[in-house]
Amino acid sequence: MKVAILGAGESGVGAALLAAQQGVEVWVSDKGKISEGFKKELEQNNLPYEEGEHTWEKIADADLVIKSPGIPDKVPLIQQLLAKGISVISEIEWASRYTDTPIIGITGSNGKTTTTTLLYQLLAQAGKDVAMAGNVGKSFARQLTESKKELYVLELSSFQLDGIEDFRPWLALLLNITPDHLDRYDYQLEKYIQSKFRITKNQGPKEQFIYFGEDPNIDSHRKLIPEGVEQVVISQEMMQGKTILANGETFDLRETRLRGKHNALNALFAVHAAQAYGLTTSEIQSGLESFHPVAHRLESVATIEGVEYINDSKATNVDAVFYALQAMDKPIIWVVGGVDKGNDYDPLLPLVREKVKAIVCLGLDNKKIIEKFGSLEVPIRETDSAAKAVQESRQLSKTGDVVLLSPACASFDLFNNYLDRGDQFREAVVAMNNV
Repeated sequence: MKVAILGAGESGVGAALLAAQQGVEVWVSDKGKISEGFKKELEQNNLPYEEGEHTWEKIADADLVIKSPGIPDKVPLIQQLLAKGISVISEIEWASRYTDTPIIGITGSNGKTTTTTLLYQLLAQAGKDVAMAGNVGKSFARQLTESKKELYVLELSSFQLDGIEDFRPWLALLLNITPDHLDRYDYQLEKYIQSKFRITKNQGPKEQFIYFGEDPNIDSHRKLIPEGVEQVVISQEMMQGKTILANGETFDLRETRLRGKHNALNALFAVHAAQAYGLTTSEIQSGLESFHPVAHRLESVATIEGVEYINDSKATNVDAVFYALQAMDKPIIWVVGGVDKGNDYDPLLPLVREKVKAIVCLGLDNKKIIEKFGSLEVPIRETDSAAKAVQESRQLSKTGDVVLLSPACASFDLFNNYLDRGDQFREAVVAMNNV
């Protein structure tokens, strides 16, 4: 068997390592430049590769192609492979073929990483033999090469789900579906919704599908749920103030670091999955209270001169920003902007009108943001670096305010990715605090 792997990032290298471990012949091809760390890893494991090009003859000679989630299906190379009858799958699909261990898969437009890391902590703190992988941390394939666990918790993006064929999680969690990545789906929300529902497509009577029933995009597509799957519907009535209710048990969020209604919903999903795996109420409550939110997701960086600075750089769509604004109980200096993904900012207008006292644009093209919010008669400043955005925010704020980086946009105009944007914001805040 010959396998060609397109893309030499974490998922591609992980897939190559698993293939080599299984005695499969591998060819790794990356059209861009491979990072030094991954290149060294390929060389140390005697895995052949190329960078800066895709050699058709070598790729088309494969029996199976595993592609990076960053490569759309519509690119000519993928279309040519499919026309030749060569199966093209994701690293998630590839890895799942080499384990029969139960898998909990988690997807949604927002909240995936928080829910995944929270569930992992609940399970690990309770002493369960569990690993976390997928779209957060290590690739699933790499995890399988390192050790065999009794349970895997996977964060799954729509891009990863697009490449599955037989992947079948024991528990599938669908948190929400709001417009995102529409440029990848021909600007058709329907295609994006169908992509998210792929998480449950292979499930049967022995598996469970946990989803938010009040999400209109989920509710209107219940026909996509396979017959016989056990359905668990999460609803807002399970949230009562600072407590959540799950299967007749009450959990208190007052002593946790989970902020806002959206994180209460994330906690509901994690709690239901933990209960399904057999955790006790006391084990779950203890895990909730010890959980630290993931960086770049409503991450409180510092409080300086009575102003709190929050890094929510992962909020790259309107829905995520809606949740962030909703969670704030102080006047907001809102840092927003970047590469617009076809955003409709109208849902944010009531919250911005109610809570935002100033807007700091962080991007090269801020025209759409200024046009949408300029009529609200709040100060708007334009900046082209995280340091300048923090400086402007400091001038616009006073004791009792919060500076919230929640961009609603991708980061690639000024930063390498959302991590780089959040890191630079954090560094600028820390540097200001040290002056």
